[in-house]
Amino acid sequence: MPFEALLATCLAYVALMFGVAYAADRAAARGHVRWLDHPLVYTLSLSVYCSAWTFYGSVGYASRSGLEFATIYLGPTVVFTGAWWGLRRLVRVARMHHVTSVADLVSARFGKSNRLAAIVTLIAVVASTPYIALQLQSVRLSFEVFAEGTAQATRGGTALWVAAGLALFTILFGTRNLAADERHHGVVTAIALEALVKLAAFIALGVYVVWGLADGPADMLARIARASRDPVLAEGWLIRPDRWTALILVSAAAILTLPRMFQVMVVEAADEERLHVAGWAFPAYLMAMSLFVLPIAVMARDLLPAGSDPDLYMLTLPTATGQSGLALLVFLGGFSAATSMVVVCAIAVATMVSNHWIVPAWLALRRVPAPDEMEDLRGFVLNARRLAILAVVAAGWVYHEASGGSAALAAMGLVAFTGMAQVLPAMLGGLLWRGANRKGAYSGIGSGAALWMALIFLPSVGAGVTLPVPEGVDPWTAAVALSLAVNTLAFIGLSIFGFPDPVERLQGLSFVSAVEPIRHRRMLRGEDRAEPLLAMARRLWGADAALRYFQAEARAQGKSGYLPDLTPRFLNALERRLAGSIGAATAHAMIDRVAGGVALTVADLMQVAGEAQRAKEETQRLEAARAELTRTARQLREANDKLTALSVQKDAFLGQISHELRTPMTSVRAFSEILKDPGLTAEERGRFAGIIHDEAGRLTRLLDDLLDLSVLESGRAQLTVTVANLHDLIGRALAAASATRPERGFAIDRDVLAEHLGVITDADRLLQVLINVISNARKYCDAERPQLIIRVRRPEGGGAVIDIVDNGSGIDAARQSLIFEKFARLNDPARAGGAGLGLAICREIMLTLGGEISYLPGQGGAAFRIQLPQRPPVPA
Repeated sequence: MPFEALLATCLAYVALMFGVAYAADRAAARGHVRWLDHPLVYTLSLSVYCSAWTFYGSVGYASRSGLEFATIYLGPTVVFTGAWWGLRRLVRVARMHHVTSVADLVSARFGKSNRLAAIVTLIAVVASTPYIALQLQSVRLSFEVFAEGTAQATRGGTALWVAAGLALFTILFGTRNLAADERHHGVVTAIALEALVKLAAFIALGVYVVWGLADGPADMLARIARASRDPVLAEGWLIRPDRWTALILVSAAAILTLPRMFQVMVVEAADEERLHVAGWAFPAYLMAMSLFVLPIAVMARDLLPAGSDPDLYMLTLPTATGQSGLALLVFLGGFSAATSMVVVCAIAVATMVSNHWIVPAWLALRRVPAPDEMEDLRGFVLNARRLAILAVVAAGWVYHEASGGSAALAAMGLVAFTGMAQVLPAMLGGLLWRGANRKGAYSGIGSGAALWMALIFLPSVGAGVTLPVPEGVDPWTAAVALSLAVNTLAFIGLSIFGFPDPVERLQGLSFVSAVEPIRHRRMLRGEDRAEPLLAMARRLWGADAALRYFQAEARAQGKSGYLPDLTPRFLNALERRLAGSIGAATAHAMIDRVAGGVALTVADLMQVAGEAQRAKEETQRLEAARAELTRTARQLREANDKLTALSVQKDAFLGQISHELRTPMTSVRAFSEILKDPGLTAEERGRFAGIIHDEAGRLTRLLDDLLDLSVLESGRAQLTVTVANLHDLIGRALAAASATRPERGFAIDRDVLAEHLGVITDADRLLQVLINVISNARKYCDAERPQLIIRVRRPEGGGAVIDIVDNGSGIDAARQSLIFEKFARLNDPARAGGAGLGLAICREIMLTLGGEISYLPGQGGAAFRIQLPQRPPVPA
């Protein structure tokens, strides 16, 4: 096929994958996830296990070693059919702790140690880089074989363009959300489609070989029998029990520990129920992928010229027999196998690099931002993840170019399997043994990785020495057995002779028993640290997402507003939610830095263990009843506290209002008596009349406020609904409020373009609210250089949101729930200059308009949010 035609076909196929991924992401954003959540989509995504190494290399493997290729499929089959209950438990624990990668799982289990996660990440990077290079090599070789006369033209550029395209696809669809534990619907759906392409290509070629080139299954079996007796192949086709055992063990470990497999099997799982179908469907998929491997290998050896590359039999066989359409389908199958592996591997490894290398290093090298500093940590983490994706894919391409596409890359599949298998003892031990501890994990993973590097990785690239073994013993099998044995013994030995710290014990209880993690009250500080935590979450998730989460948690506790109590349950939930974005170790460090407390003692730990055991024995009905009673009691306490505070404020108000009414009335009466004096001059009469006028106006304004509030509360307010431009209203409000403390030089920060939003509302009433809020900011902001930030946006549901934030010290947390009540004053009553009805009137106006006004904590100063609906409600 001409190179141009092949290139056009590849571009069309890539465009299809982009379209599928985009459509799936759009459907997920609209909430149409039913078909995306189908267990078969999840099962097909697991086919990322079948990379180009298995698609092309299994046939070459079979031509050299006979049935030994089947061990690569038997390991995952044993895991899924014989231990699906263990996989369900793994998924349950990982979802419970918001685990983002295999490194994060190990870190979370062993005391949330980022150093341990960094070591696992290092192993993953070293193992994955040559493996990605192998995928790029397979694509390049398939281009050279399939496209006529383009070997020289494509040798240098194909791998680079493929790497760049895959990096772009991964960044576009793999880093849309900050939460790394959230599912990538677009990527998973595209991989599921590629799984069908791979399967169709393999089965089509197999059917063609058995019934097109051979005379049916009987003839094919006879050809296989003759090949097994060939002296050239006889030694390689011998079944060696020790090597088979090692290969099955390593491939079973790979299905659990390879970064890409952990990503699709655990992180992308909606729930553990998906494994009911995957438990039989994925082994069936592997069986279908392996069914025709040996027939294709034997037929290609019989028909193709001597010296043909066995790893390319899949392509050269249909090409040599004139089946160009079938060859194109096989090419697309191999292309799918390589690209899906690179994309998912890049997402998984980049998440590990970002969460356990880049972000911790960045946080360690700079000071902790103050709660009032508006730092975009979300943008930094996303950019770090994108940079890591580029680095991971680029490292694979550089390795491919440096190795020259040598045959040494062919061994990298098993090398990567054995490297990540060094994590298996710590992973299984952490899930099954409460006594396992961090020292054991360090020693096991460290010793196993060192032996793997020296005995397996370096010899595979010609830079090391092969393990000396007795005659008849396979060196690779001996190296695998030695590294895993030393790893396991070191892990068990140091865990037995060491004692885990209290945090490890709590995590061990949670992982082994699959129960919610526990945070003892002794781990909390006494003072209220909810607002700094909100500020931290805002920098990471964005203001709206953080406020929604904190408000939901406060409501679950029976509180109003945005600041929940720092209960152990809340801190655990917050830490696990943060872990989904930045990893368990970093999230734990950030929570402890802001709201941490004293260290636990063994006595505290025993108390926690007892509490956990008793909690497990309680019934679900009692737990729900207790939670409901707790919420009700909290609501009653909050209502009582508010009523008490309002009673005090009302008493103060009555005294203040009587004073406010008596003062102008006294002045009016006194100066009226003076005006009766016939001896006054005209100038004196005019001055005294002016005083009477001003005092009467003051009295009128006070009565107008009371009347206005009464009308609004009774629902009798009449609205004049028109279309208004928020930019114009904000400009008028700023001009009107400038009369408040005009001597202060207020800096106004506006986004003028965003303010040009049309709203359907009562413009005069909304203007009244804006003037009140802006005037309060001018009156109470205590910053040396006062600044007012005004932001307007259109939310997804329509309407408008107006945020007004100053840079002062804000409003005390104890008073935030009272500021919209009648008679309330902001902070210092002596500076109020009014009866405390302004914000109460604003609240009633917004309720009448169908919207809401609320105070936003954790914004660095006093912050108010005004929310408008699409249009005011129609009066009944």
